[in-house]
Amino acid sequence: QVQLVESGGGSVEAGGSLRLSCVPSESTISTYYMGWFRQAPGKEREGVASISSGGGLWSYTDSVEGRFTISRDNAKNTLYLQMDNLKPEDTAMYYCAAAPGLYDKQRRPEDFRWWGQGTQVTVSS
Repeated sequence: QVQLVESGGGSVEAGGSLRLSCVPSESTISTYYMGWFRQAPGKEREGVASISSGGGLWSYTDSVEGRFTISRDNAKNTLYLQMDNLKPEDTAMYYCAAAPGLYDKQRRPEDFRWWGQGTQVTVSS
């Protein structure tokens, strides 16, 4: 069982930046590939970015490519999402998730077994 805790959300103006973090309350995430997802009211959960267990492979959804950066520090047992040039359409609840097995860049929610409770990101225009 992996319990994940996100932090770093908040309210910013368009063009601003936020850095999300995700840590497990117990255990380690170093053997799992990880992802960041988001869900806005009335919309389906969307896979924003994912990263392999070693950090050498990653993928992004098109709408955040070039603005968001996923990274991990396995020594600190922490997953990050640096979000720059934020837009109002980035407003959503953001979740981190962990997946066992080999890295898959598809970011399908059903592939991820453990989820955090989420952190809210609100971007005003």
